Amino acid sequence: MMLRPKSLAAAMALILAPLAASAAEKASADIVGAGGKPLGTATLVEAPTGVLVRVDLRGLPPGDKAIHIHAVGTCADHDHGFVASKSHLNPQGRKHGLKNPDGPDAGDLPNLRVHSDGTVLAEFFTTLASLTGKGGRAAVLDGDGAALVIHANPDDHMTQPIGGAGPRIGCGVVKAAQ
Repeated sequence: MMLRPKSLAAAMALILAPLAASAAEKASADIVGAGGKPLGTATLVEAPTGVLVRVDLRGLPPGDKAIHIHAVGTCADHDHGFVASKSHLNPQGRKHGLKNPDGPDAGDLPNLRVHSDGTVLAEFFTTLASLTGKGGRAAVLDGDGAALVIHANPDDHMTQPIGGAGPRIGCGVVKAAQ
């Protein structure tokens, strides 16, 4: 039996569609600190109503730290405070803060708790973003990418523009899983 070109193309699309979908459903980031020092990893998994974020870090100062999704996928300026990653992922132009009545923006996430030994193993969920823009949510894997950024202090979830989170001490470019 010989398949016509259109039938062959349709069959190939059915076979390859799950592979393409799985790549868009998972992403990761290698988190680095000052000088490009490796701090650990983050994994982001698309879910029906948002993104599940898991971080596994070491070598951070103990205490609560803010973590946000920033709008540009670069961490190359690790000796200059990761400012090239720009501000939060925020295509809707909302105010910063999970507790802000005019927010939150799509980059807002709960704080991390760094243990006394400098480690973090945490998992949290955001309904504000999507890896690909699913459900009209802000897309993490858009044209200029995104970065997960860790700050020196906790986020108060209200103060503009970043909740008093302080300097950026860690950064990871979010990349689609292969």
